[in-house]
Amino acid sequence: MGFLLGAMFGFVAWFLLNYLVAGLYTVDQNERAVKTSFGRAQRLEGAKTLDDPELKATLNADEQQRYNYPQLRVIPPGGPYFKWPWEKVYKVSIATESINIAMDPETPSANKGGTVLEAITMDQLNTGLTGQIRFRVSERNLYAYLFGIKTPIVHVMGYFVSVLREKIATFEAPKVAAVPSAQATGLSDVSGVSINDIRKNLRALNDQMDQDCKSSTSRYGITLDASLITGIDPPSEVESALAAINTAHNHVSSEISLAQASADQKIVQSKRAVEIETLKAQAEVEPLVALAKQLTDLKTIGGASSLIAYLRNVRLGIFARAKQYVLETRSWEGR
Repeated sequence: MGFLLGAMFGFVAWFLLNYLVAGLYTVDQNERAVKTSFGRAQRLEGAKTLDDPELKATLNADEQQRYNYPQLRVIPPGGPYFKWPWEKVYKVSIATESINIAMDPETPSANKGGTVLEAITMDQLNTGLTGQIRFRVSERNLYAYLFGIKTPIVHVMGYFVSVLREKIATFEAPKVAAVPSAQATGLSDVSGVSINDIRKNLRALNDQMDQDCKSSTSRYGITLDASLITGIDPPSEVESALAAINTAHNHVSSEISLAQASADQKIVQSKRAVEIETLKAQAEVEPLVALAKQLTDLKTIGGASSLIAYLRNVRLGIFARAKQYVLETRSWEGR
């Protein structure tokens, strides 16, 4: 009897330890959890990926049919929570992580040990790219991350690298207003070197990558927060040629800037001289215009006789200021 009671007590203790106490779990602050029952994840009934307008907007019509995953019931941070023996809990960290753009999760030795990613430019140059991408698991599409594909980070890196190489192969600098002097010296041709264009527009390239990789959340359940491409290294055999091109470009640009500055200065000086001469002419003309107006008014009020009187007064004033006079005399000869 005592053996039977002991066996029963041991079974109860074993059951409580393995199926009740062991069924308790917690979820950390940077984690989210999903529970499955007999292998089937707990879902939000009737909810799909396309019900989220932001996720739907990143997919085209064909992709919307392939990546329409069910929405899962996400367990938030906290606890303790309980699960039955036939249930399983999947915990996922949603903290932001970073990885080198050249890292190959399946083959770490690839891309020079995961340090430099090679890509072909529009000029058919094999250039090396360095940088990082920041990513995090999306709480809004955990089904794709946990059950959609086996190794999501491998798919995301492959997707990112393919988009990046396509951008490098077709990248063109943003269109700007043409400068006549630049066209006259051929600078527009120099600025069309693809590696130079990429180097000068790294921010635009990063912004394009962020825009084109938004669908990774809907596809794989991983959100690419930012791509930070920091280096563009051309092949060593063309580095000196590119340096010479850039040096010539900078020299010609400097000469053009100096010439434009000198021309602008001369134009300003010419405008100033014209303004001064115009003011002088106006200063000389204005008294004459005012005098003509006064004479016109005087004739209108007093008639022609008033002009004769005005002329006589003006002559008297001139005689008053003069020191010598020359009088015209008539000749009496012939009388």
